[in-house]
Amino acid sequence: MGVLVDLQNLLNNIYDELYERIGTGAVADYIPELAKVDKNQFGISVATTDGQVFSVGDATTAFSIQSISKVFTLTLALGRYGNSVWKRVGREPSGSSFNSIVQLEFEKGRPRNPFINAGAIVISDLILSGHQPREAIGEILDFMRYLAQDESIIVDHDVAKSEMRTGHRNLALASFMKSFANLDHDAAHVLGVYFHQCAIAMSCEQLASAGLFLADGGRNKALGLRVVSAERARRINALMMMCGHYDASGDFAYRVGMPGKSGVGGGILAIAPEKASIAVWSPGLDGFGNSVLGTAALELLAHRTGWSVFGA
Repeated sequence: MGVLVDLQNLLNNIYDELYERIGTGAVADYIPELAKVDKNQFGISVATTDGQVFSVGDATTAFSIQSISKVFTLTLALGRYGNSVWKRVGREPSGSSFNSIVQLEFEKGRPRNPFINAGAIVISDLILSGHQPREAIGEILDFMRYLAQDESIIVDHDVAKSEMRTGHRNLALASFMKSFANLDHDAAHVLGVYFHQCAIAMSCEQLASAGLFLADGGRNKALGLRVVSAERARRINALMMMCGHYDASGDFAYRVGMPGKSGVGGGILAIAPEKASIAVWSPGLDGFGNSVLGTAALELLAHRTGWSVFGA
């Protein structure tokens, strides 16, 4: 497992080292329900490929996973449509903020990657095909429960309603793509699916367990599950490395060196291939929409375990 470490002791040390910084950053107050979240919270959970789970802090507290959901909806869409997904969304870093509309103008309504908002809206449109919005939302939620092996995972409907009331930029993105014929369904229905997937509430422990298939070649050996092929898991990880932190993806790769996906709820899912799935959460964000303390914790963890894909 790379550098041999006592993971529980390591997590305890990282938590203690960062304790005085808890509360750093700003919550995502443009979503009213997220503005209410107490930012003085911090949790870490590591699920290893041999079936162990190590946690510290607020690792059992559920939070809004927001854009981390995009990893799982992409997985669903690829399972249904395969490589035809890439006809409608690209695989390149955006270099722009997660809700930017600028590139869509130049690139004729085809989003740069599936992890920016526009790209994830296209993925939601694909999942909606052949379903009513409620059914599509149910399929996504069931998938998360299956991966985490936890039926208690829910959609936070207050967060979803809050996003639907204030998601004007996302409506603009969807309408713009519709004008380029890159949405098949009514924009409002697609956004209903999108907002509800972002409002799924999970703890660090649940999220780390859900992401474990990406650390283990598409499998979860502990549960006897194969979720995707090894090749697909590798490619999803590659997209997370390049695009998972929006216009700060390069900085995250530089500091942490693991595939990762952040969300404005303050969570980050990171993958140490062949070793572990890691979830961190602290609601205070930096200017790019990424958890300040979560990123710092992952940087320390990567350094002390040697889990960076670029070497110890």
